[in-house]
Amino acid sequence: MSISPAPETYLTLFGNLLVALTIGFLIGLERGWSKRELEPGRRIAGIRTFGLISLLGGLTMLLGRESSIWVIALAFGGLGLLVASAAFIEAQRTGEYGITTEVAVFIAFILGALAMTPYAKLAAATAVITAIILGTKPLLHQWVRKLEAEEIYAVFKLLLISVVMLPILPRRAYDPWGAFNPYEIWWMVVLISAISFAGYFAVKIAGGGRGILLTGMLGGLVSSTAVTLSLSRMAKATPEGHRIFAAGVIAASTTMFPRILIIAGLLRPQLSELLLGPIVLVTAIGYLFVWWLVRGQVHRASKAKLKLQNPFEFGVALRFGLFLAMILWLTQILKDWMGLAGIYLTAAVSGITDVDAITLSLAKLAEDPAMLRIAAVGILLAAAVNTVVKAGMTVFIAGGAMARYVVTGFLLILTGGGIAIGLGA
Repeated sequence: MSISPAPETYLTLFGNLLVALTIGFLIGLERGWSKRELEPGRRIAGIRTFGLISLLGGLTMLLGRESSIWVIALAFGGLGLLVASAAFIEAQRTGEYGITTEVAVFIAFILGALAMTPYAKLAAATAVITAIILGTKPLLHQWVRKLEAEEIYAVFKLLLISVVMLPILPRRAYDPWGAFNPYEIWWMVVLISAISFAGYFAVKIAGGGRGILLTGMLGGLVSSTAVTLSLSRMAKATPEGHRIFAAGVIAASTTMFPRILIIAGLLRPQLSELLLGPIVLVTAIGYLFVWWLVRGQVHRASKAKLKLQNPFEFGVALRFGLFLAMILWLTQILKDWMGLAGIYLTAAVSGITDVDAITLSLAKLAEDPAMLRIAAVGILLAAAVNTVVKAGMTVFIAGGAMARYVVTGFLLILTGGGIAIGLGA
């Protein structure tokens, strides 16, 4: 004698089927909108068809659980034959051989089936991501067209050092101070390269023609020093745009602080908690000063091109790895030799050229909870020194009104940082 399922089981199953149907409607909505210029009946699948396909996936999963897994396989295979036949006929008629809609059909079926499992929320989230990917075709194609061959190769190189090289490196230290751990050092190199890559491609996609302010902010994710150098040279040749160029430099330098917070947070969340207050304050001060500078100025120098070097090459990665190893050694050696003064001295010297290396080094040092605050102060000290160096670059290269604006903005940022550190003491 069969036992009838409890009423609450029916309600659960019905709710899951509604999720499956909604998933299909969502994907079908995007597909129907993208093919809206076609007459009804000329589309392989629209909102109703996708809804039914996902519902079919859900019902098939339910039936397969009660009978045999082969039910799901047969339904999937039958759907495949149906879609393949429709795609073949469509290709013969129109001469177009894209299979995006066909792949979306299979995804809708699988997500509909997944909605009948405990992973219904995952299925719904995946459907949203699928619809976004399908809907951003023009934007994605536009981004790809802006990439050059060496940038594609740089992506492959980044994948090589992260996916291929990183896992095979030794995971133990080879020196008495525990500083030279090949795996940890190279992992940090990969981390910095990935963050710099994100900023570089953001600038590349946005385009220099979008304005100095936007590209300066995004360029700060790659190298605020490089942005400062580039914009200072532009300002020297275009003195009438000194306010917007100064705003670009300050925006890039301000972006450096959230970048530091991201790096510290990925390596040592407790360290990022200590840095959060001062960094939020100096970031707010920097961007508010940028806003004051650009009022009524955005149209000026808006077509100036900000040039940033591709942030990843093997030579660059190796040099940064060696520099990082040196900073790690110095931090440990001077800590043992000079105590806190040695740590702060290393931070100040490192900040002259680079903030990333000392951030990584002090984040590693902060494995000891007693060193967390010391590491936070050292990172902020390095950032302050780096900011002073960039102010000097602006004064030396551009001079004039731009230098006055940049120095004023940096003084406000440094003052705010000092107050935040003092209040947190």
